Amino acid sequence: MNIATRHNSGLFVALIAAVCAMPALAAQPKSADVAPGFPSRPLRMIVPFAPQGPNDQLARMVGAKLSESWGQQVVIDNRPGGGTVIGTELAVRAPADGHTMLMVSLSTAVNPMLQKKLPYDTAKDLQPLVNLAFSPNLLVTHPGVPANNIAQLLALAKAKPGSIIYASGGNGSTTHLAAELLANMGGVKMTHVPYKGANPATLDLLGGRVSCMFGTILPTLPHVKAGKLRALGVSSPKRTAALPEVPAIAETLPGFEAVSFYGVAVPSGVPKPVMAKLNAEIARVITAPDARELLRLQGADAVGDTQAEFTAFFNTQMSKWAKLIREAGIQPE
Repeated sequence: MNIATRHNSGLFVALIAAVCAMPALAAQPKSADVAPGFPSRPLRMIVPFAPQGPNDQLARMVGAKLSESWGQQVVIDNRPGGGTVIGTELAVRAPADGHTMLMVSLSTAVNPMLQKKLPYDTAKDLQPLVNLAFSPNLLVTHPGVPANNIAQLLALAKAKPGSIIYASGGNGSTTHLAAELLANMGGVKMTHVPYKGANPATLDLLGGRVSCMFGTILPTLPHVKAGKLRALGVSSPKRTAALPEVPAIAETLPGFEAVSFYGVAVPSGVPKPVMAKLNAEIARVITAPDARELLRLQGADAVGDTQAEFTAFFNTQMSKWAKLIREAGIQPE
């Protein structure tokens, strides 16, 4: 399942053009080169999604800035297919010298539970390197649903189990898992209708054929402002700067969190000094003020964490969603 491409493909369209057009980042204080001689040749960033999606856009922005910093071209290699499995397998089979990187997302973390057999071991063969950004989703309902907040929606679902029909961008997608987490934590039963992407799901929600769905903020917000959809909550732990008036679902269900993330990983075995050099430069690029602001305008938050922090986060995501997938009875494809 191709989770990211089920989101609106224009999520970061403005980002790549604007950030890559910016002047080179201001020179930072010189520090000891932890990996002298690296990189010694062009680098490759494998994107296991089709071009133009958020993963692709972020990869191109980061790649362009790394090329500026190091004088080595970063080749963006789009390898969609197999729910990110094709591109991920290519990455884990590459030499573990730091010259091959992989864009990772929630798809990478949940595939061990959603794919019957993977040609690699996600936990052993991949090393998370740095988290680039988080992007929360927005829970919206059709105006005909008599619920103005999360508590009222859960009350409706409890009163008539299965009567609340939610759409998603596909089985196992971010939007599906977020709704299942809502039902799980809210102690309710809702009916899932998967679509082949977010756009057809949104059309059916606008037409009142389903009750609600989680959608990416940027393409969903115009429908909310036009009064065609009602926003009940965001899936991040706290309110987002893009929609400060919309409460976080966690305000009703403490601990609720279901965000999309966009990160970089390398094959296991890359020397620690090389990983440290990659992490530091990528984090510097993604947290530069202009990049951070452009991400905010797209409804996303720049991260740029340490390798240890992203590894802990990624492992937590794997265990969190594996547990939910088991409890919800979501079957692998």
